[in-house]
Amino acid sequence: MESKNRRKFIQSLATGVAGITMFPTFATPTIQKQLEFLYDSEENTTEAFWEHIKTQFVFASKLHYFNNASLGSSPFSIQNATRKFRATLDGFPSKYMWGGWNDEKENTRKSVAELFSVSSEEIAIIHNTTEGMNLIARSFDLDPGDEVILADHEHASGTIPWQVWQQTKGVKLIRPRLPILPKSIDEIVAVYRDAITPKTKIISMCHIVNTNGMILPVKEISEMAHEKGILVAVDGAQSAGMFQINLHDLSCDFFTASSHKWLFSPKGVGIFYAKKDSQYHLKPLLVARGYTDKSIRRLENYNTRNLPEVLGLGASVDFHNSLGSQKIHNRSYELKNYFRSKIASNTSFKLKTPSSDDLSCAIQVVEILGKDVKEMKIQLFDNYGIDCRPMTNFGLNALRFSFAIYITKKDIDYLVNALDELSKK
Repeated sequence: MESKNRRKFIQSLATGVAGITMFPTFATPTIQKQLEFLYDSEENTTEAFWEHIKTQFVFASKLHYFNNASLGSSPFSIQNATRKFRATLDGFPSKYMWGGWNDEKENTRKSVAELFSVSSEEIAIIHNTTEGMNLIARSFDLDPGDEVILADHEHASGTIPWQVWQQTKGVKLIRPRLPILPKSIDEIVAVYRDAITPKTKIISMCHIVNTNGMILPVKEISEMAHEKGILVAVDGAQSAGMFQINLHDLSCDFFTASSHKWLFSPKGVGIFYAKKDSQYHLKPLLVARGYTDKSIRRLENYNTRNLPEVLGLGASVDFHNSLGSQKIHNRSYELKNYFRSKIASNTSFKLKTPSSDDLSCAIQVVEILGKDVKEMKIQLFDNYGIDCRPMTNFGLNALRFSFAIYITKKDIDYLVNALDELSKK
């Protein structure tokens, strides 16, 4: 992380204030010195560093939260920034709803764009991934017989929009089957290659599938698709914020994500990316005054909306940048590999997420052999306070665990011990 950002972040943790981003008050020069030690180097990867980051997230008493892939938590800084924005809006509603925060909204857009290495003219701030997928699916005037490829592991919010807006017109939805445990990127690319026909117009795909945490090779599939004149739309709900993403390098045409998962933003805020050369395909879901705007802002023209949450997204990106994208990226993979190493030799468990770092990251799915996953989910919560997601589709019968940056190795040790005890009952 740059020294300026690092100093600002240390100050925020030590004093409770860093511009608009606020943390709970930590007093005494001793705390300041401890934080300076923790944040002294961009390369600092000590467990003490991450244990301190964990203190910025507060969960219900005795809850061990491994369910970030369903919904994330906001740390103190983002909660407090959003509350401050809300108080400002309520203090002068008409000013801040219609014009008073124009610069702040554009700064948020710019911050998001920089995080994903794209232009601010390629980013719209929407509500969530579902809205983004609807925006894409409704935009196209496809003909009966045209085809859209949607692999079998797509989320319902990624498939239903295509069913409603296109399949009802006679457009065919092609549903190839993905392997649960592919051994290589090429194995997945081949699934999409084999599904393409002269009628294929669009590939709509997850970046990370929510079922078993498998990363799909968006770049390789996009490059293959573009050679055939096919557009690629990506559901990035499970990847945005987990690891580093350069959307230009990813090569897709559209990418949408809910920022309330791995970016820890306020709920009800989402990110929409449209490559500059592909924006002409898109039509806004809502129209109001200003509908003639030719820029990407036409896709977020809601007139009245919850702006404190929009600006809270800016605070979320600030929090992310203060830690450093590379550090978060590395930690995500570190936690994944630590968890897998802890259960690898236990014959009671079967991992149902690909092992390669090219094919999975901070979402891991494991079956406790001989046990019903729904019952295991209940016992984990009732007996150990562990919240996770049971996955039953595709014959998984497995528990899905999310390792966000507030998860420590001690947390994983606690989880593994609980799983081991349940496997023996």
